[in-house]
Amino acid sequence: MKVLFLGTSCMFPTRDRSQPAVLVIRGGDYLLFDCGEGVQRQLRIAGVSPMKINRVFITHWHGDHSLGLPGMIQSMAGNKRQSMLHVYGPEGSERRVLSLISAFDFGKDYDIKVHEIKLRPGRKKVVLKTKDFTVSALGLKHGRMTLGYSVKERDSLRINLDYTKKFGLTRHPLLGELQKGRDITYKGRKIKVKDATYLKKGKKVSYLTDTLYFKGVEELVMDSDLLICEATYDSGMEVKAVDYEHLTARQAGLIARDSNSRKLVLTHFSQRYDNVKQLIREAGREFKEVVGAEDFLMLVLR
Repeated sequence: MKVLFLGTSCMFPTRDRSQPAVLVIRGGDYLLFDCGEGVQRQLRIAGVSPMKINRVFITHWHGDHSLGLPGMIQSMAGNKRQSMLHVYGPEGSERRVLSLISAFDFGKDYDIKVHEIKLRPGRKKVVLKTKDFTVSALGLKHGRMTLGYSVKERDSLRINLDYTKKFGLTRHPLLGELQKGRDITYKGRKIKVKDATYLKKGKKVSYLTDTLYFKGVEELVMDSDLLICEATYDSGMEVKAVDYEHLTARQAGLIARDSNSRKLVLTHFSQRYDNVKQLIREAGREFKEVVGAEDFLMLVLR
């Protein structure tokens, strides 16, 4: 999986940060999480065609997370898109998407399928399954219904070549049968899956923004290889964070620690911070592997 940060600010874009948007690329699937204002330009700067995006996941319908959607829908129409665009979001999303389309005057020849997700805070459920990965929605606390998301690659069997070499088997179509979980016979000798393969755990990326810190939030993103989490405020502004139902950087660190995540990437920074080193330090007191996202940061999970 590749993870590209297209926007790392919150409500107000700044000179260096666009509104929230994160692109996850897995094979031929381009999954856009949130679609803040300016996302098309960010994609172009990053060298990614918006036409490649096949699924958009909206966390909630505050403008900073969704204002880029109507423009992208229009541009896809202008580029004669034919394939369906899937949009996922909280309850009421279909009405909102239809309203966005009807607000502007343009023709559209492709289909948009809206998947509405009704989920209480603290709960999660799978909303997409493919042969390569699943996407789960996470119920958060941020005023009206708000969602987080996790992308989890499927576990896969890999060949233990040190073992198969004993049979003179290094390249052969039969290796594919082993990866499918089937015992094989090669030159009269039986090779068992349990001996000739090992399990490679799929990577997990979680996206957590916007939300109040609440008991059980870490359960939603347990065992993430990459936890992308808002850090809107520093700890000195915790009262404001509660009032606006956002996280502090320290709370992001606590969630990463308590969820057994492997790496934390902070994002969704208030425009008040010209420099986010203070937020990185705060999160780092609770969890070691912390970086602060910047627009166009690309991370590859191997």
